[in-house]
Amino acid sequence: MKQALITMLTLQDRMNTKVHPQWIDQRYEWFRAIWIECGELMEHYGYKWWKKQTPDIGQVRLEAIDIWHFGLSALFIENKSIEVIADEVAAAIDAHQYNNQDVRTATEALAAFALNTKQFSVPLFWDLLRAVELDFDELYRHYVGKNVLNFFRQDHGYKDGSYQKQWHGREDNEHLMELLREQNSSDESFAENLYQALSARYQTVIA
Repeated sequence: MKQALITMLTLQDRMNTKVHPQWIDQRYEWFRAIWIECGELMEHYGYKWWKKQTPDIGQVRLEAIDIWHFGLSALFIENKSIEVIADEVAAAIDAHQYNNQDVRTATEALAAFALNTKQFSVPLFWDLLRAVELDFDELYRHYVGKNVLNFFRQDHGYKDGSYQKQWHGREDNEHLMELLREQNSSDESFAENLYQALSARYQTVIA
């Protein structure tokens, strides 16, 4: 687990550095992104009792992965090494007593914590992860996948607005999920292969 956490933290640092070289010093409001992503997750899961709604579990899980991106970012503190952060996260996971909550309740608990403390809770996120039926290996696989997509977006004009998020009538997230199923996450070239697969499919969009 620790090595996977180090890998994810390293990837997150690399992604954030691409956006701003001194990103830790900027003190971005990661908590705000977290609770807003919680709201987006709820939209995909459904909360409207006055109409028929079918949860889109695939998108719900992707929103949970997005929350993890922002949560990892919130854990970075100046002069604290990635290895120390990984140790702290692993310890928090090991010590956590799971609360068997449904998706809505777990999402609301995490959002409330972010709003009230302006911080990220690893234990509450783990409750959400269990609620959406993702284990640690799946978290790792999906996280690396979404990290690659985020790099791909930045490399193709996401910041200046030229990137096309809709690919043949579907969001790039949906294409990512399809391409992930075709990749071997244990392969050392997992991230690179996924990036190349995204690039090949995107060429059909902009051609």
